[in-house]
Amino acid sequence: MALSLVIFDLDGTLIDSVADLAHAVNGALADLGAAPLTVQAVRAMIGDGTSRLIERALAARGLARANLADAHRRFLRRYAADPVRSTSVYPGVHAALTRLRERSLRLAVCTNKTADLTATILARLELAPFFTAVIGGDSLPFHKPDPRVLQALLARCSAQPHDALMVGDSEVDAAAAQGAGVPLVLMRYGYRRAALEDIPCLAALDDFACLPQLIESLPG
Repeated sequence: MALSLVIFDLDGTLIDSVADLAHAVNGALADLGAAPLTVQAVRAMIGDGTSRLIERALAARGLARANLADAHRRFLRRYAADPVRSTSVYPGVHAALTRLRERSLRLAVCTNKTADLTATILARLELAPFFTAVIGGDSLPFHKPDPRVLQALLARCSAQPHDALMVGDSEVDAAAAQGAGVPLVLMRYGYRRAALEDIPCLAALDDFACLPQLIESLPG
């Protein structure tokens, strides 16, 4: 593997954002007269973009899907007001990204969060300077797990699947990576819903700080 590009998921991989997502979800539910969900319940709904998150939240409270567009707007308004109020970068992320950049690797983000929210969060958490390319859930007509989103990112970075590595936390990332022919490193601490043994990956890590050493050990 002549690695030149490392592609990262955002939520559950680089940042722990579930508290802020749950706050915005519960605000939208409250507007509709519904009881709040626990943070753990919201955590299990993350991974396919915010529209799907709200759809799952409505279903959990027995609310009609007809409320989806309105509830999603309410969610986005609350979330955008302060998306990093309780969000934090996982331990070891800044140091590991610094080490990877020192090896002249290009780094990119591929997330199902909207591009404008992603840019805001990366800037406020001092992550933006690490990345040469960012694709959000609304950057293209498709998003993860559709492998075309990774193929578009590879093209943007003039890389081939065998030149790249995906770092994610869920079955959504695994499906996109597998479809695009890109190996996946799975972060076990994230927001996956599937069992670990059901997610195909090159390696599974508990600590982001271990990523540079793993990458340096790859042949090529």
